[in-house]
Amino acid sequence: MNPTAPPDPQARPARLTVGVVGAGRVGPALAASLSLAGHRPVAASGVSDASRRRAAELLPGVPLVTPAEVLARSELVLLTVPDDALPALVEGLVETGAVRPGQLLAHTSGRYGAAVLDPATRAGALPLALHPAMTFTGTAVDIQRLAGCSFGVTAPEELRLAAEALVIEMGGEPEWIAEESRPLYHAALALGANHLVTLVAQSMELLRAAGVGAPDRMLGPLLGAALDNALRSGDAALTGPVARGDAGTVAAHIAELRRHAPGAVAGYLAMARTTADRALAHGLLKPELAEDLLGVLAEDDR
Repeated sequence: MNPTAPPDPQARPARLTVGVVGAGRVGPALAASLSLAGHRPVAASGVSDASRRRAAELLPGVPLVTPAEVLARSELVLLTVPDDALPALVEGLVETGAVRPGQLLAHTSGRYGAAVLDPATRAGALPLALHPAMTFTGTAVDIQRLAGCSFGVTAPEELRLAAEALVIEMGGEPEWIAEESRPLYHAALALGANHLVTLVAQSMELLRAAGVGAPDRMLGPLLGAALDNALRSGDAALTGPVARGDAGTVAAHIAELRRHAPGAVAGYLAMARTTADRALAHGLLKPELAEDLLGVLAEDDR
């Protein structure tokens, strides 16, 4: 069975007019995906030149208006602003009377569940939290990446079918997240995806410093295999000098980093300690080797 097949027609929401408040990287891509499913984007809001360019590229012909006007024109409103701006935005829209009873309000914050929309819910809106577990570029490639993308979904039980149907129509796969679990869910994604970018960027910088002409080409197969192994096997995929207990090699790494990239030392030490703890707990690192290794890591914490 195709997990991204359209839902049963009786479970599908009616074709909706769609508005976007916050034309950053996420909102226009989601609205464009909903357009492919038959919904009709009718309005967007955006202030920066970059927001206006994204809206023009992904939502051609859709006018840029004020947030209040977006709500006035739309049956489904995507609130795609930064996490920290979301509560104030919701309160402001309610205070100005922009929220209408029966209107679907869907935010895309990973941090928050449906409760952040409570002021709008009290005004009669229907709250949805639809967070795509994906990194966005702000270009048309994002629409393709939504195919098979998991969405963290939180909504009142009576809106569950509607929320899941919208996700499936965007090509995604809904994953139900309890309201109280949203911060942990988001922390898990940030730990894996956001920190991965930092680690890869640091690794490429160090390879260039070592004289490697194409660090991306060198790292691509290695990191791809490591990621695949980790997703398949978890901690059993741990390898390298820390997991093997090669204390001398780790000490040499730290010395080189202190000489050439002192800003990378703290991250190396933190990840090495965590890797050692996990390797030891899963029987990959021999206890007799762990003592010397952890001693090296402790000595260099200064």
